[in-house]
Amino acid sequence: MQPIKTERLILRNFRESDAEALYAYLRSPVSNCFLSLKLSDMDAALAEVRKRSQDNEQIAVCLKETDTLIGDLFAHAEEDTISVGWNFNPAFSGKGYATEAARALFAHVFDTAEARRVYAYVEDHNLSSQRLCERLGMRQEGLFVEYISFINDPAGNPIYENTMQYALLRSEWMIRSSHRS
Repeated sequence: MQPIKTERLILRNFRESDAEALYAYLRSPVSNCFLSLKLSDMDAALAEVRKRSQDNEQIAVCLKETDTLIGDLFAHAEEDTISVGWNFNPAFSGKGYATEAARALFAHVFDTAEARRVYAYVEDHNLSSQRLCERLGMRQEGLFVEYISFINDPAGNPIYENTMQYALLRSEWMIRSSHRS
């Protein structure tokens, strides 16, 4: 992918040099939905960034001044609809980076790739991601009760989580964009 630059960030493909920073937040994922991506060591992190570097749907979010990886986005295309998500190093939370990165991604998929619709799944207890969806102008479309399990209880039984779906249409994005200009 061509890098996308914002005021403070660069969105780009992953590089091998991102391994240590990726390991910093994937050695102990904050959200259960990222537990399957948990990295056991630096060798696993290096393998993961090599894999991601070949995939334009996996996007590294880096500080513009230092090119330091602080998180990642994904944008999986399904014809004219894009499934999006984000995972950021908690050490960089509270500074607006996720909002800035996601807005840049949305501008790219709506304005350049001409996507018709973007959606995201968010666990009902993940309040920060819910607020991010709302800041981006997404609306909650549904709640899937006991939708998916990422962890088991001590007896080995799956613990199912409720999951919300948020979405935004290109037409809605265009209206919001014209008001920001």
